[in-house]
Amino acid sequence: MNGFDCQNETGYLLGVDTGGTFTDFVLYRAGEMRIHKVLSTPQAPEQAILQGIEELGLGTSDLVIVHGSTVATNAALEGKGVHTLYIGNRGLQDILTIGRQARSELYNLQPHARAAPVAANDCLQTGGRLDSQGELVEPLSDEDIDTLKGEVARRNPEAVAINLLFSYLDDRFERKIEAAIPEGIFCSRSSSVLPASGEYERGIATWLNSWVGPLVEGYIERLRVRLGGARISVMQSSGEAISADQAARQAVRMLLSGPAGGLVGAGYVAAASGRSQLLTLDMGGTSTDVALIDGSPRLTREGHIGPWPVAVPMVDMHTIGAGGGSLAWVDAGGMLQVGPKSAGADPGPACYARGGTEVTVTDANLILGRLRNSAFLGGRMQLDMQAAEKAMGQLAQRLGLSLHRAAEGVIRVANEHMARALRVISVERGVDPRSYILLSFGGAGGLHVCALADALGMRSALVPLNAGVLSALGMLATRPGRQLVHARLGLLQALSDSELRQAFSRLAQGGVTDLVEEGIARDRIEAEYALDLRYLGQSYTLTVPWSSLERAEIDFHERHEIRYGHRMSAPVELVNLRVALRGPQTTIALNVTAGSEPAEACEHLTVWGVDIPVPRYERAQLAVGQALAGPALITEMASTTWLAPGWRCTADSAGNLLLEKMS
Repeated sequence: MNGFDCQNETGYLLGVDTGGTFTDFVLYRAGEMRIHKVLSTPQAPEQAILQGIEELGLGTSDLVIVHGSTVATNAALEGKGVHTLYIGNRGLQDILTIGRQARSELYNLQPHARAAPVAANDCLQTGGRLDSQGELVEPLSDEDIDTLKGEVARRNPEAVAINLLFSYLDDRFERKIEAAIPEGIFCSRSSSVLPASGEYERGIATWLNSWVGPLVEGYIERLRVRLGGARISVMQSSGEAISADQAARQAVRMLLSGPAGGLVGAGYVAAASGRSQLLTLDMGGTSTDVALIDGSPRLTREGHIGPWPVAVPMVDMHTIGAGGGSLAWVDAGGMLQVGPKSAGADPGPACYARGGTEVTVTDANLILGRLRNSAFLGGRMQLDMQAAEKAMGQLAQRLGLSLHRAAEGVIRVANEHMARALRVISVERGVDPRSYILLSFGGAGGLHVCALADALGMRSALVPLNAGVLSALGMLATRPGRQLVHARLGLLQALSDSELRQAFSRLAQGGVTDLVEEGIARDRIEAEYALDLRYLGQSYTLTVPWSSLERAEIDFHERHEIRYGHRMSAPVELVNLRVALRGPQTTIALNVTAGSEPAEACEHLTVWGVDIPVPRYERAQLAVGQALAGPALITEMASTTWLAPGWRCTADSAGNLLLEKMS
C-alpha cells in the first residue's frame, strides 16, 4: 500500500494544478504517465478541471484526484472573501485592526492607510475571557449569547470568526459561541484553526479561514458533485494532502496549495538525479515562485498572503508578479516595466490570438525566436507571430527601439525581477546560491534558466522532464498529512520528557484519526515532534526537533547563535508543541522516454542575437547521456528550454537535463 493506492491495474491517479493561465494534468496508472494542459477558467476553476478530464477520456468511478486549488489564494489576494463577522472579547474586538503596529515601510512617516480586515461595525465583543493561566476573568453569560444571536441575525453574515483570549488553554467559551451560530453560516474558532499563542496572528488565521471558507467549500462541493465517484484530495500549503471533505473547513491551509505541489515535485525529481540542495524557480503564466530546498521544502510560520500574516505552516517561498503572461508597459518616466499585472488565461498574451493586445514576456520570447509558434503545447496551440509583432511594435515605438531590441528589453527586465527574487530567498538569508543547483520549472522557466543562473554566478542548473507540469506531478508525489500545533507555555527546566511525550500523544490523536478515516493504515503514519522555544522574555521563537529536553535545549542554543549571532544564559521557555503527521509516499515512476541513439536536430531556426542557425531538438528523442552545446532549443509538450551560448546540457537517466556553464 502507498499514499494514494495508485498501483492497482484499474485505478487512475490524476494530479491537477490550477494556475492563473493554464490548468495542468499528470495522469498516472500502472507505471504509465500522460500529461495534459488546458487554459484555466479563473471564474469557475472546476470547469477547466472537468474539461481536462473529458479530454483525457477519463471516467470518475476509478479516479483518484490530488489537486492544488487557487480558490482561497485568489479570493484573499483580490479581496473577494465573503461577509464575515469577527467576535472577540469585550474591549478587544479591534485586535485585527490594531495589528502589531508594524510599518511595512520603516522610514515612511506618512504610510498609505490600509483598510481594516473587518469593518468596525462587523466586529462584535462579548464575555468569556481567560487570563494567561486559563483562569476565569469574565464569564460568558446567557445574556451575552442572546446579544450575539441578535447581532448575527441583524447583520446576516455568510461567515463568523471567533477569537477569544487564551482559548487554546480552554476552548469551552468558543465552543459555546459556535453552538449558538445558526446553521448555514460558516463558522471558525481560533481554538481549532490555530491553538497557539499570539492573539493577532491567531485572529487573522481564523478570520481568513472564515472569509474564504465558504468559497472553498462551494468550489469543492461543486467539484465533488460533478465528479461523483472520484476520490478527491487537496494539497495544503505545507506540502501534504488532505481529503476534500476535510479541506472545506481548513481553507486557510490552502493559500499556497499549488506552489507547494511544485516544491514537492521539484524535490522528488531532483532526488532521482541525486540532487538535494536546490534553489527553485517556478515560472508560470502569471507569477514566479522561488524557494530553497535542503532535502525537503522548508516550512515557515511567518508567511504572508497579501498584507496579512499567515501563522499556519506553509512552504517558505517568495513570489513576484513576473510570469510568461506578465504585461510589459512604459511608465510615466519613459522606463520599460514588466508586471505585476498579467494577461492571465483570458485574453492571454497577444500571440494566443484570444483578443489580447498588450505585450507579454511570452510575446517577447516568440519574437526573439526562442519559442516555436508551431511547437507550442506539442503543436496543439498555434501562436500568432503577427499579433505578437503588432503588440510589440506599439511598445517599441514608445521606447524608440526596434522590434527585437524592445523584445530583448522585456526579457532583460523580467530576468532582473526574477534574479532579485532569487537573491531575496538566498543571499539576503546568508545563503550562497553558488553552492546550490538552480532547478527551473513551470511552463516558462526553461526559457530563462541560463540567464538567471548567470546573474547569480551559478554554474549548474536542472530542468526536469515535463517541467511545465511539475506542480501537477508534485500532487501525485505528496504524502497525506497534517501539521498540528498547540500552545504549552512553561520553562523548559520545569518540564519532563514523560510530560511532553503524553502531551504530544494527545495532540497527535486527532490528526491520526483523520488520516485513518482517509484510508491510511495507522501503522503507516509517521510522526515528527518539535518544540517552539525562546529565551524567557523574548517574543519570537525558534522551532527545534524533540527527542529529549536535553537535546532540544542544546539545539536551541546552537540555532539561536546561527540565526542571531549570539546565545544567552537566560532560561529557555517552551511556547508551542508541534506534531507533523505523514502517511506513506506514493511511488511514481518518472516514465523517462529517450531515444536509443543520440538525436539529430529536427530543424534549424533563426534566433535573434545569435549569428548562426540554432538547432531545435525534441526532448523525448534525446538519448540518455547525450550532451548538447548551446545555443540550442529543446522542446517538449509543456515547455521549452533555451540553452544559451556558453552552456551545455546532458540528459540523465532520470529524464532531467543537467545544464552546466562551459567557462
